[in-house]
Amino acid sequence: MAHQPTTDRGRRSRDRIVAAASELMEIHGVAGTGIERVLARAGASKSQLYHFFDDKDDLVRAVIQARMDGVLDVQGPLLAELDDWAGIRRWLDMLISENEAHGLPGCPIGSLAAELCGRDEAARADLARCFDVLERRLADGLAAMRARGLLVPAADPEKLAVVVFAAFQGGLLLARTRQDVEPLRVALDAAYRHLRSFGG
Repeated sequence: MAHQPTTDRGRRSRDRIVAAASELMEIHGVAGTGIERVLARAGASKSQLYHFFDDKDDLVRAVIQARMDGVLDVQGPLLAELDDWAGIRRWLDMLISENEAHGLPGCPIGSLAAELCGRDEAARADLARCFDVLERRLADGLAAMRARGLLVPAADPEKLAVVVFAAFQGGLLLARTRQDVEPLRVALDAAYRHLRSFGG
């Protein structure tokens, strides 16, 4: 049975295993990342891994959470300011610039979703919750804007948030495939114009 670490040393060991698994899954995919490869990269023993994780599926879910935590660490300050047009534009520009600066790596959540959603229901549910959290941040900001008259009363914050995240995921896939940030820029600029069309 898996255990949560109770000491700093235990937390460091667990974090090292999760980080190694995440790095390998980015390179080889989930299916191509075996436990032995993770252990070698992390410098950990099999007993350590199975102390913290029941099996590979449990480790995958820990990777999902770690990637989500990383997204929130990077985007958190801007996600808290999505209640006016300037804040939304800053966030969209950051998505473009960060992806361009790091060589268009793709979405850390979306890349797992593409591989796992058709074969692992527990992972799919975790990934859906990640997207829900991010969409909720934007939807809440848009709802606050509607309450202040910056969006027309008929605007639907939840649906508008889906439009933006669909544009981000699609634009990022094209940008990564073409190794050119322009599709991402075009997609997010179009999403922003769509939002502005509901301006009050």
